[in-house]
Amino acid sequence: MLRVGLTGGIGSGKSTVAVLLRELGAVVTDADAVAREVVEPGMPALAAIRHRFGEQVIGPDGRLDRAGLAARVFPDPQELRALEAITGPAIAARVAELRGAVPADRVDVYDMPLLVEHGGWVHEHLTLVVGASEGERIRRLVEQRGLAEADARARVARQATDGQRRAAADEWIDNEGSRADTEAQVRAIWERRLVPYDANLRGGIPARRPDLSAPWVADPAWAARGERVCARVAAALTGRGVRVELLGSTVGTGVLAGDVVEVQLGVRSWEQVDEPAFVAALGRAGYLPQPDRGDVPRPAGSDPHSSPALRFEGQDPGGLVDLQVRETGSTAYQRVTDRIV
Repeated sequence: MLRVGLTGGIGSGKSTVAVLLRELGAVVTDADAVAREVVEPGMPALAAIRHRFGEQVIGPDGRLDRAGLAARVFPDPQELRALEAITGPAIAARVAELRGAVPADRVDVYDMPLLVEHGGWVHEHLTLVVGASEGERIRRLVEQRGLAEADARARVARQATDGQRRAAADEWIDNEGSRADTEAQVRAIWERRLVPYDANLRGGIPARRPDLSAPWVADPAWAARGERVCARVAAALTGRGVRVELLGSTVGTGVLAGDVVEVQLGVRSWEQVDEPAFVAALGRAGYLPQPDRGDVPRPAGSDPHSSPALRFEGQDPGGLVDLQVRETGSTAYQRVTDRIV
């Protein structure tokens, strides 16, 4: 099942894209809706908020006074952290429950405003970012939500920058124009990337290799794509002591190269790779072992310190990933590391 993170700054129109994805067949888990649900009357999180912040943030009807609480916590980082410490675990547990119930034949989309700020995008197969200029976002907040301009600007300033979001974005959806323009972009991404990627994951199929018979000129975007791959691989193998590095043309521009993200994954020993959980973790992240591509691990009777790599290939149709696993203490690992640009 394909996991997709959907995010965007306040006023970007992310909710519009969420609706479009639902119409195309995705199951969307809305973090904001969950955040409202976990503080409903009778929920443990609301009781904890009452205890921490007092009766003044509870309305006459027993419900949370959201405006009053926001006015108290947003100007004070310490108070905001205290609130997040209460609501964060409750939201995470409910999101996990909802996403765990998504049918296996549906695309699983997580609509999360602070996905970049919290670093959660590394746990998704793809990240879709909805963007609009700062001026347009402020206009929407003032005209459509009734915020004072100073408040709107302050809220925008507290969030990630466009540069930070672009670094995490596998697909950028420009929502500056009409709904029809946005719908066309979403549909194109759905058909070109999301549906094929989902099919590859469910069918155990690697991404189709590009035609490398003619040289490519390295694209500056490849490095950013490679950094996202490295971040996701590292997240998938958290706690295993691995090293993840970009290789070859991925990290250079202006040179002849192939449109393949090459990544070296250093492990302490081959025993790690023999563990079913290791291969399963990479499989959940969208990488399949490719032992039939010549560069196979530990040929019989060979020196383990000079043996070639085990290779994994990505399943994302948006660009091939060649993931090469080597022992960090081997001469092969050092030889490859020495040539990293």
